[in-house]
Amino acid sequence: MYDDIVEMAGESPSWLQASGVLFTDAGLLIFAALMAWVFWRARPSPARIAVSLLVPAATAIAYLISEAAKLVIREDRPCRNLVTLVECPAAGDWSFPSNHSTIAAAAAVGLALAWRRLAPWVLPGALLMGFSRVFVGAHYPHDVLAGLVLGSVTAWLVFRYLTGPVTGLARRLTAHAGDAPTQPMPRVRPRGDSKGPSLPPRR
Repeated sequence: MYDDIVEMAGESPSWLQASGVLFTDAGLLIFAALMAWVFWRARPSPARIAVSLLVPAATAIAYLISEAAKLVIREDRPCRNLVTLVECPAAGDWSFPSNHSTIAAAAAVGLALAWRRLAPWVLPGALLMGFSRVFVGAHYPHDVLAGLVLGSVTAWLVFRYLTGPVTGLARRLTAHAGDAPTQPMPRVRPRGDSKGPSLPPRR
């Protein structure tokens, strides 16, 4: 399957090749921009802000898990000694699972859970990101599939078990901040003015 996709990429029009190369990296920036937008949109509700922050948190956790898996599994890249659309990463930059696919899936599922209306856009975007990693020759299809599963499951678990605690914590912190007593500052009046309170004389 990898050979067929890479061969198709090599025979595709130049504009399609350029689009694949651009999207395989720029797609991550799109997901980052969407995370910032969802955070901005959540204001001024502290509970919604807390939930929006779970998206980058889940993405970071999924990325760390994928990096740990790479160090254990140590699968070499499929692009060694091949001509592909992107330069093959250096030796020691392992292939399984795909970090790009992991990040894209975690971000997409997290964004969809934080704001359901994004689901029809971000979920296909994550699949396209995964396909682009094979299209440019950087990963085997099973690397991408593993990354998509890892990112999706991680994001779902983070939202499943942390949404309640972080929402409750945000509400409690906001309530405590609102209960803090505030005392008005005394008004300073000019000397000789008999109306209103005055500051005590200096000693």
